[in-house]
Amino acid sequence: MSDALVRRRPELETYERSRLAVYATLSSQATRRLPISEDDTGFDCRTAFQRDRDRLLHARAFRRLKHKTQVYVPHTNDHPRTRLTHTLEVAQLGRTIARALGLNEDLVEAIALGHDLGHTPFGHSGEKVLAEILAGEEPSCPLAEEVRAACGTFKHNYQSLRVVDLLEQRYDHPGLNLTDQVREGILKHTTWKAAFPFPLPTTEGLRLDMPCHLEGQVVALADEIAQQTHDLEDGLHAGAVSLTEVSELALPRAILPQAGVEGGGQARRWRRIATLQRGLIDRLVTDAIQASARKLTRQLGKLHIASHEDWQRCSSQVSASTIALSPPVADMLAELKAFIYRFIINHQEVNRQDHRARLVMTGLFRAFHGNPLNLPTYALLRFSEATGRPYLRDLPFARVGAEIAAHYRNSPHLVRVIVDHLAGMSDRFALEEYNALYHPGVSPGEAGLRGV
Repeated sequence: MSDALVRRRPELETYERSRLAVYATLSSQATRRLPISEDDTGFDCRTAFQRDRDRLLHARAFRRLKHKTQVYVPHTNDHPRTRLTHTLEVAQLGRTIARALGLNEDLVEAIALGHDLGHTPFGHSGEKVLAEILAGEEPSCPLAEEVRAACGTFKHNYQSLRVVDLLEQRYDHPGLNLTDQVREGILKHTTWKAAFPFPLPTTEGLRLDMPCHLEGQVVALADEIAQQTHDLEDGLHAGAVSLTEVSELALPRAILPQAGVEGGGQARRWRRIATLQRGLIDRLVTDAIQASARKLTRQLGKLHIASHEDWQRCSSQVSASTIALSPPVADMLAELKAFIYRFIINHQEVNRQDHRARLVMTGLFRAFHGNPLNLPTYALLRFSEATGRPYLRDLPFARVGAEIAAHYRNSPHLVRVIVDHLAGMSDRFALEEYNALYHPGVSPGEAGLRGV
């Protein structure tokens, strides 16, 4: 009797198809590059996108997000957003938009959880440093021209895909074997190009010549909404900007009167900041749902779409900005974004963190590239597997120098192994590694702050 109450995957897929809009992505149509092990499908009570969500939640790269910077350094204060809390906010906003529009929430959540796995320590500053090293624009980390040409560049959304396709090691195959629909959404949550000099393991299933499906577009918009609203809140709490300054902007100006009059001490100020944050999210998410619904209504009529099959046939004609804010609200968000960039992202405290990021990332790159034995075992084993060269620590000491000079010094494989290792670090771990190599007298328990 009890077994009859259990909804297994086929029933879940049937129910999903009956309740989702015709333009939603169905889990029954999900594709993977590799089959799922029979050991994992004997009692299958998850859809394909639920399975992907769970695989991402258990990934080591996901856990590391808790110690990665969003804007403000996470280990000096308990309350600023980290890359992990940002990810959770994106998932929450994305699910709200998806549910209201009849899209696949499980797909949205899986994409959101994986979209920033490729982010470096120190936020976008670390990303910029790695891109400059690979482009030969960082004088302290010179690379031969042929090495740079073979290595490609760095961008966090491509690195996120590299993480889930190659670097995570939980199965008998490299990567997490996510569905193509989740992989596509992870790549396309920010700007991407069909031809981009980045070493992805494969581009199969990414539909690089087409706009992203609607669930991926939801995550891209939720990412932008989450980022601007929480960066503003963190900046207000840090004292980088004041409520008076913010109230001069069009979007907050429509919301702040709801927060009551100024005054009443610090508790009142915190309450006004919280009210502003809620109001901004409400205004932006509501507008995103309503504006997107209007666009979808027009597209359904124009393309004569009445079923999931109709939508699939017309998917190449769907606008890349179907899920979007209305033009007036988009303009107001752009004004807010410019304000945040000028007064929060460019604030002295954040700029000092940018300086620290450059110091640490270039220092670590030089240490690893100059002497690969400074790399951890897993990284040296990856190099050995990729090149067929002997594992460096197995060689007699007398042969190590010649091996490094002949097969490591100008190897694109070594550079990419180092970049993957650096990109995966948390802020705290990067600081501790830097001090271990350059300031060995600093205690690891001090978060490695003295030397930098």
